[in-house]
Amino acid sequence: MKEEGGSDRTVEVLLVEDSPGDVRLTREAFRDAYFSVRLHVATDGLEAMAFLRREGEKNVHVPRPDIILLDLNLPKMDGREALAQIKEDPRLKDPDRHPDHLGCRG
Repeated sequence: MKEEGGSDRTVEVLLVEDSPGDVRLTREAFRDAYFSVRLHVATDGLEAMAFLRREGEKNVHVPRPDIILLDLNLPKMDGREALAQIKEDPRLKDPDRHPDHLGCRG
């Protein structure tokens, strides 16, 4: 749902969440938003980092998320470690300075 006079731009959201129930609740919440949302889901920190770095065949053309919703208690790599890696990776920390590597428009 979009607000009158609002933008037609779709907001790209990466949800990093291992609970199917919480994923469902998030989808429902965005369904009632006043803007268009495309929700991408990663179930652990490793999957989230692959998405953000566009690693692996399925992530080659994924969009850059506008928002990351990050659960802190995750399997394989928890949210704290994923956040630390995001902060340390200059391509993720400041994507405008590295547009070619991640396929961003800079």
